[in-house]
Parts: sequence; C-alpha cells; structure tokens
Amino acid sequence: MPGQDTGADTHTDTETHRDTDTDTARVLHGLEDSRPTVRLRTAMAAGTTPDPRFVDKLVERCAVEPEFFVRDMLTWALTRHPVSLTLPVLLREVRSERARARSQALHTLSKIGDRRAWPAITRTLLTDADDEVARTAWRAAVVLVPEGEEPALATVLATQLGRGDRETRLSLSRALVALGEVIVPALGPAMMAPDPGVRAHALATRRLLRDPDAGFGFAIEEAKRIVVLGGPGQEER
Repeated sequence: MPGQDTGADTHTDTETHRDTDTDTARVLHGLEDSRPTVRLRTAMAAGTTPDPRFVDKLVERCAVEPEFFVRDMLTWALTRHPVSLTLPVLLREVRSERARARSQALHTLSKIGDRRAWPAITRTLLTDADDEVARTAWRAAVVLVPEGEEPALATVLATQLGRGDRETRLSLSRALVALGEVIVPALGPAMMAPDPGVRAHALATRRLLRDPDAGFGFAIEEAKRIVVLGGPGQEER
C-alpha cells in the first residue's frame, strides 16, 4: 500500500542520515588523530566526499597541523568545497594571531584563486614579520591581483628586497618576475639603496626578468659582483 511504501522510504532516509552523521563524525575525529597517515587519509576523504560540516574543522586543522604533506591535503580538501563556504572562513583566518593559520589560509586562497579575496592581501600581510607568512602572501598576491593593480603591488613587494635567507629572497624574486615588466620602475630605488644586499637582490631580480633561464644563484652572484664593482651603473654600460 502507498502508506507502507512511504514508511519504508522514511526508514531508509533515517538510516542514510545516520550513516552520513557517522561518516562526518569519523572525519572530524580523524583530523585530530596523533598519526599523520590517519590525518592524511582523513583529509583526503573530506575532499573526496565534500560536506559543508567539514569546512570549519579543515580550516581549524590547517592552523595547527605540523606536517606539510597533511596541510597540503587539507588545502586540497578545502578547494573541493564551495567557495561560498570556504572564502569567508579563510578571510577571517588570514587575520589570525597564529602565523601558521595566516600562512595556510593564504596558501589555500591562492589555490582557490577567487579574486574576491584580493582585498584581504594587505600590506601588513605582504610585510609580515614571519618569513613564511610573507612568502605565502607574495605568492597569493601574484595569483589574486586584479588587472591594473600590478604596479602598486610591485612597489610594496620591492620594499622587501634584501629580506631573509636565500629561499625567502628567491620567493620574492619569483613573485616580482611573475608580475612582468611593471616591476622595473619599482626596482629602481632598490638598485640604488645604501644596503648592498638590497641592491644585489634588486639587480638579480631584474636579471631574472630579462633572462628567466639564468637561475637565481647565478643572478645573485653576478649581482653581487656588480655591486662590488660599483653598483648598477656597471650593468647599464
């Protein structure tokens, strides 16, 4: 009878709902497991079968996850969820007091690639005291910058020339070079800076812009020689 069929359907729906709740609880619990392999598999499961209930927990875990490969899977899982759900949470996270939270949120925003996130890439983030946060902000900025805003971004990035270790400087040079010829005016003041490290970094970045195949190591060593010999004027001759 029709009534019996309806009852059976209701029973099936209830069972399905319970199974879904169990799966969700398993994922939320698995992200807290002490074993990195379990957290990795759990993050993969969360991306394979997206659920709005996962979003907050995935973002929360990004802020504290110590393993890079797990964080990368968490980011992938977030990209599998609707932007309407992930974007507001990530925009809040880039203002976190925790450096890892800011860094991973920026990384995830760069992977999502939605330019509505651009206003969140502030000068404060681009000059963040934490090198990893700053590096991630540079990469995200290059992905998200709207057309016409590249020169202003280049000007801010150029203020960071000479900063940090080799990897940090390489990250900055790559970000600048990705913006193209618009960076040339921004490099000018840095190439005349009193600090020889800043001058060398600016010169190396311009060399990479002109010859991307040169390699950063070669470009920076050549730039150092130019600085020792008398500054950027030597290269212009």
